[in-house]
Amino acid sequence: MKKILYILFHRSVFVALALLAQMATLFFMVSIFSEYTQPFYWCCIALSVFAALAIVGSRMEPGYKIAWLLLVLPFPVFGGIFYLMIGGGYIPKRTQKRMQGMLEKSAQALREDFKADDLLPLGGDAAGQANYLERRAACPAYTNTETEYFPLGDTAFPRILEELDKAKKYIFLEYFIIQPGVFWDSILSILERKAAEGVEVRVIYDDMGCMFTLPRNYDEILIQKGIQCRVFNRFLPVMSLRLNNRDHRKLLIIDGKTGFTGGINLADEYINVQERFGHWKDSAILLEGDAVWSMTVMFLTMWDNIADWNEDFELFRPPPAPVRPWTGYVQPYTDTPLDRETVGQAVYLNMISKAKNYIYITTPYLVIDVATNTALCNAAKSGVDVRIITPHIPDKRYVFEVTRAHYPPLLEAGVKIYEYTPGFIHAKNFVVDDRFAAVGTVNLDYRSLFLHFEDGVWLCEAPCIRDIRKDFEATLKNSEPYSLRKFKHLNILLQLYRSILRVFAPLM
Repeated sequence: MKKILYILFHRSVFVALALLAQMATLFFMVSIFSEYTQPFYWCCIALSVFAALAIVGSRMEPGYKIAWLLLVLPFPVFGGIFYLMIGGGYIPKRTQKRMQGMLEKSAQALREDFKADDLLPLGGDAAGQANYLERRAACPAYTNTETEYFPLGDTAFPRILEELDKAKKYIFLEYFIIQPGVFWDSILSILERKAAEGVEVRVIYDDMGCMFTLPRNYDEILIQKGIQCRVFNRFLPVMSLRLNNRDHRKLLIIDGKTGFTGGINLADEYINVQERFGHWKDSAILLEGDAVWSMTVMFLTMWDNIADWNEDFELFRPPPAPVRPWTGYVQPYTDTPLDRETVGQAVYLNMISKAKNYIYITTPYLVIDVATNTALCNAAKSGVDVRIITPHIPDKRYVFEVTRAHYPPLLEAGVKIYEYTPGFIHAKNFVVDDRFAAVGTVNLDYRSLFLHFEDGVWLCEAPCIRDIRKDFEATLKNSEPYSLRKFKHLNILLQLYRSILRVFAPLM
C-alpha cells in the first residue's frame, strides 16, 4: 500500500498530469475556436505553414526536420502551435547573452593554456582536432597530465573514494543521476566529513535525471549537511523548450588537481552492487595534472550559470602541477546545446575521418544522424575496420528497438556490430588506430549529440589509449555479432514498428 501511495503522490505523476492537462486544454481550445471562428482556423493554418518553412530553413539536423514535418503537416491546426511551444530552435536573447558571457569567461580563465598549435609536430590531423576544440569550445589541449582508464565502475569506485579522501581545498561534483545506496552513501560520508573540516564542497545534479532517485528538496538536505548544492533546470510542469535540455555531464574534481569523468553516474547499478539489466559495463577516466584546470572551469561556469553568480575563477586555480614524463595530449571538452556548435558530434566525426586502420566504439545507444551514419559507412567501405558494441539487454525497450533499426545500413557498408550479452553496456568510448581516443558522456544518439550538456576527454598518443583498446577487445569476447541475416526473418509488424521509431527517433 505504501508503495502504491508513493507512486500516486510522486511529483512525476503531478508533472505528467499537468503537462497532459496543458496539451488537452490547448487541443480543446484550438478545436473549439477553429470550429466556430474561421479567421482563427486560418491563422492556425498560416502558423503551421510558417512553422514548416522555419523547419525547412533551419540549421536543424535533417532527421529533426523530417520528424517535425511529419507532425506539423498532417495536423496543421495543432501542429504549428505545438512546434513553436516545445520544438523550435529559438534561443532567447537573454539566454544567448548569458551563454556568450559564460564562454567568454571560460576562455579568459583558460587563455594562457591555448597552445593547440604545439600539436603540429604530430601532424595536421591531431592539430586540427585540438584547434577546433580550442577555438570553438574554449577547451585547451594539455601535456603534463597523467591519465588512468577504468574499464568498470567497480574498479573506479575505490579509487574515487581514495582521491576524495585526499581533498584539502575543494570538491566539485556534477552528475546526471545521484541515488542513495552504497556508491553515493560512501561518497556522501566523505563529503560531510570534508565539509566539516573546512573543505569547500559543491554538488550539481540534474532534476530530470534524479526525478525518481532523489526527493524534491534534496538540495536543501545537502545544504543542511554543509554541502553547497544547485539543481540544474528544475523540472516544472510547463510545456517549454527547457524540457529538452538536461545536464548529462559527469564531473568529479578535487582541488583542481584530480578529475574524473566517463559514463558512470552515482548509483549502485554503475558499480554492479545492484543488478538492473544484467552486468553493467561502464567506463571512467582519471586525470591528474594540468588538464584538470580545464575541467574545473567547466564546473565553475555551470555553477555560475545555475546560481547566477559571477565568481573569480582564479581563486580555485591550483599551483603548477609537478613536471611529468611524456603523457601524450589530453583535452577535456564540453558541449552545450545553447551555442549551436555540436562539439560532441564534431569530435567523433573528426576521429572517424582520420582513421586509417580501425575504429572501435562502445555506446549504449546507436540512434545516429545522417552525418555520423555516412561517416561510419564511408570509413568501412574504404577498408577501415569499424566495430561497434551495443547492449544486448536494454534499459529502455523502445530505444533498443530504434538502435537495432539503425543496424542495416551500417552492416551493409561493412561495419561490424556486436551486442554485449552479459548485460547493459553504458560506456561511451571511441578508440582509433591506437593513436586517438575519447572517453566521456556523449552517447551516439540525438539527445546527447544535439540537446544535452555533455563532456568528454579527447586523447592523443596518451599511454591509456592502449588500455581502452584492450578493454574493447576483452568486451568483444563477451559479445555476439549481429548480422543482416537476422533481419530477413523479422515479423513485418516489428519491421514497421522499428521504421516508425527510426523516423521519430530525433524527438525521443
